Amino acid sequence: MELTFAAATDVGRQRNHNEDNFLIDKKLRLFLVADGMGGHAAGEVASSIAVHEVRDTIFNNRELLDRYRVDHPGVQSYEILQVLESAVQTACSAVHSRAQAEQDKRGMGTTVTVMLIAGAGEHLRGFVAHVGDSRCYLARQNQCHVLTEDHSLMNELVRRGKLNREQIESSPYKQYKNAVTRAVGVYSSVEVDTFDFDILPGDRFLLCSDGMYAYIDEDELPKQLAEGEVKDVPKKLVDRANAGGGHDNITAVVIRVGATSSAEHAPRQTEVSLKLDVLKGMQMFRYLSYKELVRIGTIAEMIELEPDQVVFTQGQPGDSMYVVVSGSVKLAKGDKTVAVLGKGQHFGEMSLVDRSVRSLTATANEPTRLVVITRKDFYDIIKREPASAVKMLWSFVQVLGQRLRKTTSDLSDALHGDKRGVETEEENLSQD
Repeated sequence: MELTFAAATDVGRQRNHNEDNFLIDKKLRLFLVADGMGGHAAGEVASSIAVHEVRDTIFNNRELLDRYRVDHPGVQSYEILQVLESAVQTACSAVHSRAQAEQDKRGMGTTVTVMLIAGAGEHLRGFVAHVGDSRCYLARQNQCHVLTEDHSLMNELVRRGKLNREQIESSPYKQYKNAVTRAVGVYSSVEVDTFDFDILPGDRFLLCSDGMYAYIDEDELPKQLAEGEVKDVPKKLVDRANAGGGHDNITAVVIRVGATSSAEHAPRQTEVSLKLDVLKGMQMFRYLSYKELVRIGTIAEMIELEPDQVVFTQGQPGDSMYVVVSGSVKLAKGDKTVAVLGKGQHFGEMSLVDRSVRSLTATANEPTRLVVITRKDFYDIIKREPASAVKMLWSFVQVLGQRLRKTTSDLSDALHGDKRGVETEEENLSQD
């Protein structure tokens, strides 16, 4: 899948200097946007230091990236994320040290949004590290998704339900519209958001500062990122932002993943799309946004089973949940069939929260494909993504509540049935 990319930055219409910086490293397949803060010179210095420190740290770990690209079995995705987080922390320390050393730069900081593309051939993955209120957009299948979370006062108020996005302009907090809750360099360390995801042929990405996305129409963005030569796209986006008012510095980095009709890439694309579609249809994940589903998709593996192949057996320790993508699975207790599950149905989900053994045996009825999520990976997501965890666990409670009500109803029916049976027997005896 060929990568093409381009970038543009501009001072905007209302500033007299540009505190934004960006980086494109073709060999590392590294892309970065940094929006500095701290006044004239200081903001520029902070973003410049961050860009160079992040790039140097990742360059120093290029051997790990190279091994990942050739699908080395010893390299895991989390190791790449650790490199990215280390790179941002190194930048944070460097910016903070410079600010402490020079009085006129005290308090300076910068946003950092990094995207690294690793892997080879059809198996490309995106790795993102993010601090601040710059953004990473994904345009996929004519839909637009913001993959990063703004670390800003406004977004925090919206997230907590204090106001909605339509109220921002009329809110008394409007004067703090550009205030960020996290930045690189203000302190010696910072909390970094990191995540990875599958990249598909035809994906389009935009990394940009807030001076750019303030003027973005998300409905139009997929078309804008796809039209014309890639080298012209960032400049057109910058011009659009300036035409809208250009209230801040404007930076845009655009990345295109080559679309392909090659049959060899079709299975991979289909697999990723199927995983997301299946997860989206599950009650347990129904409250998740697309970007949250994408992150769940990274821990979900696809497996294929032959007819009569056993998934797990009764009494076996359970550590995974399964979702039927195609085919069907029979659940049995001993020789008795309890249920036959088809496309979109799931089983074994109690293993995500409970270490008890399996109460049933699961067997493929026919050629079957399953999505598998392990307890360990599920716990990792919950620890890293507390907002997503609340949504998933709330849905999980609702599922358990429905099952409890059904079980209670079934028991009630059974008890009433037994009682009616006793009454009938008594009537027969009295008649005799």
